[in-house]
Amino acid sequence: MIPLAKAYVLMNCDLGAEKNIISALNAIDGVTESHGTFGLYDILAKVESDDDEAGIQRIVTGTIRKMPEIHSTMTLTRSECEELFKPADKLVNVMLGKNSSQAYVVIHAEKGEEYEVLRNLSHIPEVKEADVVFGFYDVLCKIESQDYESLETVITKAIRALPHIKTSMTLNIISEQD
Repeated sequence: MIPLAKAYVLMNCDLGAEKNIISALNAIDGVTESHGTFGLYDILAKVESDDDEAGIQRIVTGTIRKMPEIHSTMTLTRSECEELFKPADKLVNVMLGKNSSQAYVVIHAEKGEEYEVLRNLSHIPEVKEADVVFGFYDVLCKIESQDYESLETVITKAIRALPHIKTSMTLNIISEQD
């Protein structure tokens, strides 16, 4: 069954507390992924709930925001939209030993063009997941590639070249903290 609600929580925390926070996040029912990142945010967590948005709110405000090492959070809630990304593709690549380099890219799209950006992202094989989100950003996508150079090429030559993207920010995943 596909969860009814999904959100991404971008966090800033105490210096050096990332590993402990990621471990604590992974123990929370409803947190399906958490990673340390390079960039404006220290940690990104994906939260899913079958209890619609109320479940997301309980997890974020009732648990994550109460962690003393976390200074600030930004929650990006997924918009209800068509599923363009197949989970099986991601699993096949992981099983084959690919995808050692990963990043999330948050995107500001031109007004009203968020779903067109999402459709365009679905044609890039390295984009394994993407959602139109509510919050400071319009679209968030996860990219997986065999190495950092390939990841960089996908971001700079494929994603940033798409029409209707005003700005983007890349959050490279730090594998040592996962």
